[in-house]
Amino acid sequence: RSPPGSLLAAEAMRAAGLLLAWVLLRPAGTQQCHPAGPGGVLRFTDRHAEIRVPALHRVPSSLDPLYGLVRSCLDLIQQNPLPTELLRVALNDPGSVRTSQVVQYELGYVVCAVVALLFTVAVPVAGMCFCYCRSRRRCGGRLRAHRRSLGCRRHCLLLCLSLTSLVILISVVCAFVTSQRVKGQMELGLRAVPATLRTLRQHIANVPQGVQMVVDQFDVPRRQIISDLGGLSRSVGLSIHAQLKAMTYAALADLQDRAGDLQTSLHHLQILDKTVRALASARAELEPALRERRRLVVALLDDPRCTSCASVLGRAQSLELGADYGKVRWGAGPPPPRFLATPRLTGFFFHPKVPSVEKVLKALAGLPRSDFAEMIRQGNGTFNSIPELAVERMARVIQDLRNDVARVVEKVQSIADGFPLSDYTRPVSEALVKAEDRSQPYLREVERFEQYRWIAGTVLCSIILLILICNVTGMALGSYGLSKREDPSDYECRGEAGAKFLLLGVGLAFLFSWLLILLVFATFLVGGNIQTLVCRNWVNQEIYKFIDTPGNLPPSMNITRQLNLRRDSNLSATYRECKSGAGLWEVLQLERSYDLDEHLKTPKYTADFQKRLGDFTARLGDVRLLRSEGRQDLETFARSGVDEVDYGRFQEEMKNPVVQTSLPALARSLEGLQKMQVSSGTGGGGCLRACGDVLTLLSPPQRNSTVAGRLAAEARALWQMQNSTVQLQEALVAKLGESVQFLSRLAPHLQERVKNTLATTASVEARLPVQAQQILRQEIGCFTRKELRYFAQYLNWVGQTLREDVASCQPLATALDNGRVILCDRIADPWNGFWFSLGCCTFFLIPNIIFAVRLTKHFRPIRNRLISTGSEETCPFHIPRVTALKL
Repeated sequence: RSPPGSLLAAEAMRAAGLLLAWVLLRPAGTQQCHPAGPGGVLRFTDRHAEIRVPALHRVPSSLDPLYGLVRSCLDLIQQNPLPTELLRVALNDPGSVRTSQVVQYELGYVVCAVVALLFTVAVPVAGMCFCYCRSRRRCGGRLRAHRRSLGCRRHCLLLCLSLTSLVILISVVCAFVTSQRVKGQMELGLRAVPATLRTLRQHIANVPQGVQMVVDQFDVPRRQIISDLGGLSRSVGLSIHAQLKAMTYAALADLQDRAGDLQTSLHHLQILDKTVRALASARAELEPALRERRRLVVALLDDPRCTSCASVLGRAQSLELGADYGKVRWGAGPPPPRFLATPRLTGFFFHPKVPSVEKVLKALAGLPRSDFAEMIRQGNGTFNSIPELAVERMARVIQDLRNDVARVVEKVQSIADGFPLSDYTRPVSEALVKAEDRSQPYLREVERFEQYRWIAGTVLCSIILLILICNVTGMALGSYGLSKREDPSDYECRGEAGAKFLLLGVGLAFLFSWLLILLVFATFLVGGNIQTLVCRNWVNQEIYKFIDTPGNLPPSMNITRQLNLRRDSNLSATYRECKSGAGLWEVLQLERSYDLDEHLKTPKYTADFQKRLGDFTARLGDVRLLRSEGRQDLETFARSGVDEVDYGRFQEEMKNPVVQTSLPALARSLEGLQKMQVSSGTGGGGCLRACGDVLTLLSPPQRNSTVAGRLAAEARALWQMQNSTVQLQEALVAKLGESVQFLSRLAPHLQERVKNTLATTASVEARLPVQAQQILRQEIGCFTRKELRYFAQYLNWVGQTLREDVASCQPLATALDNGRVILCDRIADPWNGFWFSLGCCTFFLIPNIIFAVRLTKHFRPIRNRLISTGSEETCPFHIPRVTALKL
């Protein structure tokens, strides 16, 4: 039965075998590429994007409700859609335009013009009539009589005039604000037109330079790829070493263990053989001496003069040798009682002694013939040199890859060299130059007329404010004068002054109202047509549809030909394409001759680079762990018969002592008998025999000095034999036990361990090159995908930058949108808000005049009458009669 230590060792070996099998059978291609971190994203410099057309947007304003109200009014005034036929005739043959067509389309504005004309004529005529009546004291004079309802009427007139003045004040403030906003936005808009045209020309002119700058940015991925190539070979070697070191180191450790087993086993076998021989020789020397010593001690103890010696006599008679490590021998007759005899031949018996290991030592003679330590060191060194070997063997391919990257630079340069955009953008540049030159006179005229409008508007708004000041001052002075007047007929200077201020405001209103209405109508006619004819149709893109319709524009205004657009394209489609970020070559006639997507395909630049990496192979795992002489040594060790020796017989024999009777115990007994004293009677002897050696020590010494001297001499002889011979043999037995214990633990698993070691070593040597090649392909594949991502990032960035920035036509669409924002949102809206506010002021001057004239009479003293029922003024045909007058 195996001891517990051997079971634990077997379990440990089984677990190690399973782990090693998992390492050997695990597929090497399951490793994944390292995930791309933030460092795998390239950063490019957008230095080419310095020339831009900033997009303008409608800015929310507190006047937006006013603008919405004005647009609603204009939609009611002009409900006709874009006059396509009228515009076609006007552009192609201006002389054939009929006035009736224009009047029919502008019918709402004609009605407004009639109203303005009536206002212009009627208000000055009414003013002249008022002046005539005033000179005749028929208007703005004094009340004829005092009535109770005058107070209520006066308050109503004050309230109405205050409300009218408040409306006019709000309108004039809006007119001031919108007029100032028109002035500011007009200045910005007039400067923005040539600036935008110049920016567009610069954008188009700088396209080749921008393309070259984009191409130069290939230096970013090139530097990154060159840097990665510098560390590729060592990275591959370290990856192979890291992934295979567990398997390799386990095989080398196993091989080192077997070499250690061989050395240690040979050492212990030699010790076992020498020890057995020494024990046999020592036993042969000890046997006659022990026999003679037993004879002398038995004779002494059997002497009648020896007191109480019978108790020790039995042990002295059994004084003989114990364990026998001699050779196997045959004999006749019955075996000794302590052996188990097994009959083999008639009359002969086999005496089971310890087996001989001479055959095993003979088989192991000369081993180990190879230096396992040097072999393991060389294998370990060869495996650890894989990173340096990878650097050495990949140096050529790394240099070739650097050359491939240099050739890619030339291919990328072909993007800029083959970008034939200047020939196609020349018509656009010429059209922009022509538009800039032709727009300058018109812009100066617009600026001059805007200056006149602003001055006229500011002056007239100031006059309206003066009228409001007269109203407020007149109402304040008149009301104060009325509060201080005790009698309605009394004269009061403050009330009279208030009345004069009101009449001054009325006179100013009559004097300047026709100028106000003329300014309102002029700005209304311009701003209204811009809103309804241009802005409304610009927002819904009806203008683009009109331009795209063949025949609407004269040949001299052919936009497609002038801008060199595609023949199958039009302004609407071009605008939509540009707004969505299309490139200039897509909207010009360049797309068929230059396909940018074809020039930006990644395989066009990475085919050689990828093919070179894909074709590269190198053997990096050729490691010799066990040479042929080392393998022969292990095989010889396994066949030597170390596991066939019966080590159990050694262990059984070692259980027997060197001498059957303990020499120290016998010597101490003899020393005790030397000091023994005989007691009276025979009871003492019986007591000693019954109680043993303890009582002998308590007895007095022998009376016979000769016997006592011989007992002491025999005891000393036994101690000398124990210390000189027996202890030496016991030390040899202990040394033999260590060797037997080691060999007995090793022997059951020797064949399996050596077999596994040889199989593992052979398997690792065979699998190392295969798995190293797989890891090499995997690492190169990961490296290839990583570098291809750099190429793809750059080419995608090139395409996006060329389309959206460098060679994008989006600035053209942005310029058109900016023109609509400037003209419609930033100029037309406050312009229309200005005439609408000024028009409100103008029309509310009519009720202001009426209320002011009516209120003037209430601020002057009321004329007295003689009777309360009537007067000659109210009843011109009344015949007076005598009445009693109250004094």
